[in-house]
Amino acid sequence: MGQAKPAPKPVLVPDVSQRQIEIAYSFTGAELLLFGAILYPGGRLPDDDKPTDIVVVVKGPTQSILVREKEQVAGIWVNAARLRYRSAPSFYGMVSSRPIDQLVDERTRAIYELGLRSLQLSPASNAPSDEQDRFARGLSDLKARTGLYYQKPNAVEITDGVLYRARVDIPARVPVGRFTAETFLIRDGHVLAVATKEIEIRKSGFERFVARSAQRWSITYGLVTVALSVLFGWAAGYIARRF
Repeated sequence: MGQAKPAPKPVLVPDVSQRQIEIAYSFTGAELLLFGAILYPGGRLPDDDKPTDIVVVVKGPTQSILVREKEQVAGIWVNAARLRYRSAPSFYGMVSSRPIDQLVDERTRAIYELGLRSLQLSPASNAPSDEQDRFARGLSDLKARTGLYYQKPNAVEITDGVLYRARVDIPARVPVGRFTAETFLIRDGHVLAVATKEIEIRKSGFERFVARSAQRWSITYGLVTVALSVLFGWAAGYIARRF
């Protein structure tokens, strides 16, 4: 006898209010609206009483980060232990319809990196697990202070079990690059569907010209920067002597 076909699963149809965000000198941050619909098999909502939940995670490009731990020696704070991460997200913002620990278990959170405590940060050394956990908490706290890491429960609205909308704050200090917005449909402790949209954050105007020049003509850019520094220093000294 042939095996029974698995039951069809719902599908997410997501969208985002801005596919590109331009950063100029006056950029003070942005607010992304992420919205979409849940398409159920046959167009019918589940006939049970289990709630439907949505989690949206926006991630920035990964980067290598060195985290240093401060230690007080003779009344002076100095750098002590340190740990480097090969691929930590430069930005991580998660919003959910309910607290994430009420939606899925710890294993599922780790698989999908749902929540700050579930990020897979890839340490560059074989440090003991308790030390890795301590530095991971420190990194999350440092990023959270500048608004680059955060999670907000009860921040996703679901209408009639079909339509959803969420807002994610993009801080002024956000790095440039290609971001991903992942939407997760969760019911009864299981992730039933995942959908991804890409967002590009880039510099514009004079800031973009400077950034591209530094990348494409690094030697010329460095020489011009040094020359301008010398020129401005000489001009400041000349004005001070005259007045």
